[in-house]
Amino acid sequence: MSTTYQTLLEAIEKRTARVGIIGLGYVGLPLFQAFVAAGFRTMGFDVDRTKVERLLTGESYIGHIPSAAIRKCIEEKTFEPTADMRRLKEADALLICVPTPLSDSRDPDLSYVERTAEQIAAVLRPGQLIVLESTTYPGTTRDVVLPILAASGLSVGEDFFLAYSPEREDPGNPNFSAQNIPKVVGGIEPHSMRLAEALYDSAVTSVVAVSTAEVAEACKILENTYRSVNIAMVNELKMLFDRIGIDVWEVINAAKTKPFGFQAFYPGPGLGGHCIPIDPFYLSWIARKHGMPTKFIELAGEINTSMPRYVIHRLVEALNDQGKPLRGSKICVLGVAYKRDVDDPRESPSFELMELLLAGGAAVSYSDPHVPVLPRMRHHDVPDMASQDLTPEFLAGQDCLLIATDHSAFDYVQIVRHAKLVVDTRNATAKIGQGREKIRKA
Repeated sequence: MSTTYQTLLEAIEKRTARVGIIGLGYVGLPLFQAFVAAGFRTMGFDVDRTKVERLLTGESYIGHIPSAAIRKCIEEKTFEPTADMRRLKEADALLICVPTPLSDSRDPDLSYVERTAEQIAAVLRPGQLIVLESTTYPGTTRDVVLPILAASGLSVGEDFFLAYSPEREDPGNPNFSAQNIPKVVGGIEPHSMRLAEALYDSAVTSVVAVSTAEVAEACKILENTYRSVNIAMVNELKMLFDRIGIDVWEVINAAKTKPFGFQAFYPGPGLGGHCIPIDPFYLSWIARKHGMPTKFIELAGEINTSMPRYVIHRLVEALNDQGKPLRGSKICVLGVAYKRDVDDPRESPSFELMELLLAGGAAVSYSDPHVPVLPRMRHHDVPDMASQDLTPEFLAGQDCLLIATDHSAFDYVQIVRHAKLVVDTRNATAKIGQGREKIRKA
């Protein structure tokens, strides 16, 4: 048995191993908290120096992670954020939580993963475990990350160890955090598997060990493709039921009373977040490489990506009913975060909705209590804006309020009372009685 392996395993079991998290975003920041709670000393690495500086002062930049928790870890020296990638060698376990977006041609963009692997390889030493957590296609850990690390001259399974464990964060979900979500783990070889299993077993509720890294990679893709396909189905049914005068939300609420054989999924203005809009395209890409089309998955993607245009079509119809054109109308988009009660705007359909409204000549504004200033998005061209306060005067001055994200902070009674027209994509106004004649579903 490798003494390097045995030494690292003992360090993990005794909690003396130092854990490094690379990428301090919506995945990495909650993850370090799980390891601190388990008794590990942690390091955090990020190329964004502004993030590191804020963390060093005890300030959180993610809404559901309180600054007090960050401050406590900094003061107790259980967490040390840094932008110095030369210090990667100080960690015994390195967990990679960097973005894996799509390119402009909707192919996997692994540049962040590759760059991180190169930074690790430059300082890689015997006795380190590297775990990729970023969502990607099956084969990435073995075919992309491993060759970069092996170029250091060290041998996997003897000198260093490599595994894959997909992140399963659900930002804003009060019932599940990094500590209590089971972790799927797959190693490149048996020693890597055992070390990764031991590491996560020390910090999370349970570990699901699978036979290979490829199985673990495919698991995450399956989870999110499952959701994408089912959301596409209800989105298509929404469009059909709208046409024949049936409320899809009432249909879903009736169907979910069945105690078996049905799981409720809900329609919306399009997919958002860092996983569901992206992961199915990773699967389609790898399928094409193997000469197989994924018609079912690609059709779901087409339906989901068409939803913003459908919403705008419904909004234009609603304006027309009031004798107003889209051009020149004042439209306020309610919610730019991709889901309720979070501050995460990644891949939010609200940006495409705003682009379409602007292209149609509307005067566009937005309101989101969790996103005070509209961030720059690399795939969208929307002017700089700040969130509007939903005063009675502001609401009355808009030609239409478009509910894109159903934040609980919005006062929907007041919105409907003062608005001229409300287009609701989330069924947020379902319980509103007075003023229902102003509401249109989309």
